[in-house]
Amino acid sequence: MEKRFLAPSEVVKSIIAASETKANLSAARLLLLGIMAGIYIGFGGFAYIVVMQTLGNIDMGLMKFLGASVFPVGLMLVVFSGSELFTGNNLMTLALMDGKISVKGLLRNWVLVYLGNLAGSLVLAFMICRSNLVDQNVLNMVLGIGATKTSLSFKTAFIRGVLCNILVVLSVWVSSEPQEVVSRIFSIWFPIMLFIISGYEHSVANMFFLPLAKYAGLAISWGDIWVSNLIPVTLGNIVGGGIIIPAVYYTAHILPLES
Repeated sequence: MEKRFLAPSEVVKSIIAASETKANLSAARLLLLGIMAGIYIGFGGFAYIVVMQTLGNIDMGLMKFLGASVFPVGLMLVVFSGSELFTGNNLMTLALMDGKISVKGLLRNWVLVYLGNLAGSLVLAFMICRSNLVDQNVLNMVLGIGATKTSLSFKTAFIRGVLCNILVVLSVWVSSEPQEVVSRIFSIWFPIMLFIISGYEHSVANMFFLPLAKYAGLAISWGDIWVSNLIPVTLGNIVGGGIIIPAVYYTAHILPLES
């Protein structure tokens, strides 16, 4: 009988092997695939805004759920197109722990992919803002999101970043288990929906939300965007997705533990 699901220990080995490949991709390929991933996450982010724009006056919980139901399409596009997403690539620390890649190779991937994600997000935010798609209802939602995200304390943004990327890398993880597309779609949808509806912070999504708010007229500087959100959220994402989950499951599934 054909095997349709990988065991957790097999997923760890699969991610390690994929991380070796990622660490050796050319700079041009990493930047290009990173740009596309930033655009895809932005597509999901803007759909999230459009769905929620008028529902807040009806029911806040329903508004968050319906917005969260469309955002995961962004990660689906990233995974199925083979693009490079910084937060998902935080799982590459598994290969570092296993001695398959170097710190230099890991950081090279993260930096180039992060820059690519940022470039793609900025381009999409600019294009949407200049496309007459930001009408009054959408504008109110965009400005509200931007103001809320830049008003967080460093500690709050950091902790929300940790919680967010625990779910994002678990989404990437569990989507690697099934061998057919429909199961992989649901494996991505549920964890991503959960992080959105819970209000956690994702650095790449915020690369789209915050510039969009700035382009739309929110009185924030690029310094506000970085210091008040992107820096603490990025650090939190690394801790959640690059340390906590990899350390736990590498220990549980690869290292020989005493019985």
